[in-house]
Amino acid sequence: MKSFTYVIKDETGIHARPAGLLSKLAKKFSSEIMIEKDKKTVNVTRLMMLMGLGVKCGDTVTVTVTGDDEETAFEEISEFFKRNL
Repeated sequence: MKSFTYVIKDETGIHARPAGLLSKLAKKFSSEIMIEKDKKTVNVTRLMMLMGLGVKCGDTVTVTVTGDDEETAFEEISEFFKRNL
């Protein structure tokens, strides 16, 4: 299991476009990729649940990656957050 904490810098937070891209990226991996905000945790492949977290600019989220390809998934997901959120 690998995890990282990230403070959202995008002024609109995790809205439809980045949520869709993140969900699509996560579906490439067999690992389970979870995101937590305010003690609520959802699988990032579940687009509506991801958007339902209501992640805004300045919010802190924790992303956890668990599975066979967690190393690669962790690298790509963390890069996605740095580039897009």
